[in-house]
Amino acid sequence: MLKAWAVLALLIPACAAAGPLDAVESAGVLRVGTPGDYRPYALRAADGSYTGAEIELVRGFAERLGVHAEIVPTSWKTMAADFAAGRFDLVVGGVSVTPERAQQGDFSVTLNEDGKRPVVRCADKDRYITLDAIDRPDVRVVVNLGGTNEAFARARLASAPITVESDNVSVAERLLAGEEDVFVTDGAEVDLLALRNPGRLCAATVAAPFTHLTKAWWLPKDDAFKSAVDAFLTAAKADGIWQAALDRSMHQP
Repeated sequence: MLKAWAVLALLIPACAAAGPLDAVESAGVLRVGTPGDYRPYALRAADGSYTGAEIELVRGFAERLGVHAEIVPTSWKTMAADFAAGRFDLVVGGVSVTPERAQQGDFSVTLNEDGKRPVVRCADKDRYITLDAIDRPDVRVVVNLGGTNEAFARARLASAPITVESDNVSVAERLLAGEEDVFVTDGAEVDLLALRNPGRLCAATVAAPFTHLTKAWWLPKDDAFKSAVDAFLTAAKADGIWQAALDRSMHQP
């Protein structure tokens, strides 16, 4: 029986055709957009290097195509405009599937199923467990600029004051400093922040996530490109490569 990676090697040449995939192979470069502020998926270090589960995977995809992966910085606020302007060939780094993004491009096969949950200081983990408990004038809510976390807070919280930070890393720092009370974000980030800050930050004990969402790579609308990406990611999930990369990123210092 052929391993999934062997099947992928057969599929990618068949997918190659005139279009974005052909342009990537001709240029020898896969331009990868990412905000780079979202562990465990993608994180930009102070020296400009990138780590994370999706960074690891997308470099493997570039290698499979025989090209170099070039990471192109973007932000959650400017990502859609940068995508439309053709600044990169695909976007990774904890991107949620949304109707607005689906109008602009395609999405790969699902990487993760997730949902919005609150992360709080551990003393408050049994306090902020419903939206009603959070949506109060005396509860300080913090979000990162321009992504689905800000959109969720704007849509679902009418009374709580909302502070907007430039990136996810700054959000966690404000919680730890006691300057904010609640950050509602994707479950993977909630779990990671709790893991990295034991006894300080905790997942609020909600009965269930406030939403349901899926994570995927954001792609141009092109059947050949999507087929190549989907074949790669399907193989990575089947062989345990994706889960291993995610586990490594969750525990990286």
